[in-house]
Amino acid sequence: MRWKREPEQSAYQRWGGEPFFTVLVERFYAGVATDPLLRPMYPNDLSESKAHLALFLMQYWGGPREYSDQRGHPRLRMRHDPFVIGTAEAEAWLRHITAAVDTAGLDEADRAVLLDYLTMAAHSMVNAPG
Repeated sequence: MRWKREPEQSAYQRWGGEPFFTVLVERFYAGVATDPLLRPMYPNDLSESKAHLALFLMQYWGGPREYSDQRGHPRLRMRHDPFVIGTAEAEAWLRHITAAVDTAGLDEADRAVLLDYLTMAAHSMVNAPG
């Protein structure tokens, strides 16, 4: 008799789906909203920015493809090119997203995987080195 192997869950499923990412993004933007370096880079109303980030992260981690359906290919570098992003801005962004991740209750392996990706993404957005 052969045992049927259960399909592996995506990170999206394992972490709790849409509610996980919605709360993560809300916590992240709570920090951005008061950050003197980052806040000027965002529109007055953060609603659209929150929605875009949540949809992107959900899709990236195995959730629905709503981000691409609504906005096309992510093209993250191109979308962030109008903003001056130096090392200080990337590090500020990382501080806030790390704080949000640290409140999410992930096990250490999942926390590390998520933060590794977010760290890579933040550093890849730098367009004004030095």
